[in-house]
Amino acid sequence: MTAVSTRETVGVWLVGARGSIGAMTIASLALMAERDVGTSGLVTARPEFAHADLISPAGLVISGHDVSDIPLIDTIRRLWKEGKLEGDLNKIGDRLAEVEARLKNGVSVGEFPNDLAAVVQLRHDLDEFKSQYGLSRLIVVNVASTEPHSQEASAIPSYESLRKVAEKSAVLAASSLYAWAAFEGGDAFIDFTPSQGFRLPALLDLAQSKRCLYMGSDGKTGETLVKSILVELFRRRNLQVESWFGQNILGNRDGATLSDPYVKVSKVKSKDRGLRSALGDSVDSIVGIDYVKSLGEWKIAWDFIRFTGFLGCGMNMQFTWTGYDSVLATPLVIDLIRLTDLAMRRGERGAMPFLAPFFKDPFGIDEFRLVSQDEALLAWLQLGHEECLVTEGHNA
Repeated sequence: MTAVSTRETVGVWLVGARGSIGAMTIASLALMAERDVGTSGLVTARPEFAHADLISPAGLVISGHDVSDIPLIDTIRRLWKEGKLEGDLNKIGDRLAEVEARLKNGVSVGEFPNDLAAVVQLRHDLDEFKSQYGLSRLIVVNVASTEPHSQEASAIPSYESLRKVAEKSAVLAASSLYAWAAFEGGDAFIDFTPSQGFRLPALLDLAQSKRCLYMGSDGKTGETLVKSILVELFRRRNLQVESWFGQNILGNRDGATLSDPYVKVSKVKSKDRGLRSALGDSVDSIVGIDYVKSLGEWKIAWDFIRFTGFLGCGMNMQFTWTGYDSVLATPLVIDLIRLTDLAMRRGERGAMPFLAPFFKDPFGIDEFRLVSQDEALLAWLQLGHEECLVTEGHNA
């Protein structure tokens, strides 16, 4: 395993940087660099990760794209006030101003004549960022709002075919344009949303040729996180789950976006896939998502589970989950950045299945249970640690 050099600078490019998760990630990393906040909620702060040579927040340079022009500090102050969060924002004013000055306008519908022109512009922004700050590695993270999938793009079989289409028309969703731009430069791409992103045959073709790292999709932060634990209970006690109904209500911009039924469908599929994978298609699984503006950053989930026990006795379980959306998501984004950087230093490429515990719909993974996913992550981490010890022993 390659150790972090004090001379290296790693870049993080947030797609949707001015949104709630993007803004909170920027502020949290700045506060962590100032040692002004704790590490509760950070997976990589657990004792099992202590031996891993993970990059510190001070070694990261942050920038990003967004179609919004709302100042970062305004969003951050709103989030801190609404959530009554710890951390002195006055200490990081200069850091936030520096990031603000680096942010670029994102891709807007109809702005470019074709997809290729959009990718060229996005790639120019990434290359400029890498050059200006002498970045050793760059990780692009999509934390923007959920968007509809493009069926036309899904049918394009190869990167060569995609370029031909992209020279003449615009068929890709914005998340896929960002993934394309990242892969063109050999950069890593993480999709924290249920959007299409890199999940296109043509883009996977490109990622393979460029030896890029990628993973997604849809951060596992709340109700689905609880589900991924509870399914273990039902399976290990051999209790037959008959139906599982989950109703979610949420505010903020993501909630408003999900009020569009064409956008909502990808989120519902993402939340439902893991449960069916763990318990089978015979389960009557229903997922409801509704926008309640007054909730702001808060989200609430109520789940009703009907199951059959010994002697055919029908029973049920119910739970309610209330969480502050961006507070649940932000530490996972930071974990993903640190672990992806480690994988890049190890020289790995392709999908990163060890990151499955962070996602509702992990790419290429059928294992839904959180404990099993977490054990796989720790095994990956330990493998690198053992290789490092062998190398050190050989050099000695």
